[in-house]
Amino acid sequence: MMMKFLPPLLVVLTTLIGAQGTALAQTELASAMQDGRHVLLMRHADAPGYGDPRGYQLTQCSTQRNLGEAGNRQAQLTGEWLAKQGISKAQVYSSPWCRCFDTAILLNKGAVTKEAALGSFFDDMSQAKKQTDDLAKLIQDERIKYPKAPIIMVTHHVNIQSFTGKVVNSGDMVLVKVNSSGQALSHKLYPSP
Repeated sequence: MMMKFLPPLLVVLTTLIGAQGTALAQTELASAMQDGRHVLLMRHADAPGYGDPRGYQLTQCSTQRNLGEAGNRQAQLTGEWLAKQGISKAQVYSSPWCRCFDTAILLNKGAVTKEAALGSFFDDMSQAKKQTDDLAKLIQDERIKYPKAPIIMVTHHVNIQSFTGKVVNSGDMVLVKVNSSGQALSHKLYPSP
């Protein structure tokens, strides 16, 4: 008689264990982001094309490469995914480029501050070291100001690659453990949901 109930019982137990495992995994990112030693760098969501049009201006979105419909949706879904991970609010910073700022806004995690240190150096790769040093300084300053708050920084692939050594796709996120000087120690990739 007991054998008859064993398979359904196993299904229920497996489901419960799986749900608890998922809940634990969901809190790992949120816990790391509140320990004062991590920041989440995100590449802007999908923006069709490559680089920016000739003569673009940072003060005029219409002159830049911007998010497409898929990018807008991708940014919104990422914000929803972050909420499921336990990150409903964060200190949010963005590159001055419109595709980054729009991505940051669509995450819906709070007010967004534009920071030059997150700006692309794709057009002038000789700026890589300076921009990367500026990013480390920004991270250091903001971790001091907000030691336990999640920090999200939306930027460009060249910035993330220079800072972490990791190549990322549009919308990908990299959780970076930093030292007290804001320099990267280690990282974990979170692909775009």
